[in-house]
Amino acid sequence: MPQIALHVERCTGLLTDVRQVFSPHFDARPQGCAANLIVIHGISLPPGEFGGPWIDRLFTGSLPEGAHPYFRAIAARRVSAHVLIRRDGTCVQYVPFHARAWHAGQSTYDGRDACNDFSIGIELEGEDTCAYESVQYESLNALIDALTDAYPLLSRARIAGHSEIAPGRKTDPGARFDWRRLLLDLASNPF
Repeated sequence: MPQIALHVERCTGLLTDVRQVFSPHFDARPQGCAANLIVIHGISLPPGEFGGPWIDRLFTGSLPEGAHPYFRAIAARRVSAHVLIRRDGTCVQYVPFHARAWHAGQSTYDGRDACNDFSIGIELEGEDTCAYESVQYESLNALIDALTDAYPLLSRARIAGHSEIAPGRKTDPGARFDWRRLLLDLASNPF
């Protein structure tokens, strides 16, 4: 697989050389709380459609209700993620990694509630019924490598889907997300 290289500047919590679209939907993590979980999500706006400005607009609180009927139900939501990986593998960062993005909602992992407090949220542009692109897995693998390199509490062993931390409420990244491929890709990379 071609190598995609990503790097996190620890002092800023930002990826270098990726597009930054800063979201107002974040806050500080609780005192003494550091990220030790990576949460994988899937998103498409409108549902089943890819590309366009709508994910950026949702995460920045500027989604126009009138642009699509579905947007009326979600335009007022205050949500974000740390990073989005587009269908072409391009990464967009919305929230610095040391801050708390609002991606998980009511959630529990390993007996601990409020996953936003201790997780990094990564959105993949996609949906439950559509396979993700190969280049998205390559970018995800590179992003996980960069995160685990920059933040020692993060681990390849602590990666969960949104559906796993919010069962019954969320289904993403969906049945078409290839967990086996992700784990094999991570295992094949010695870093």
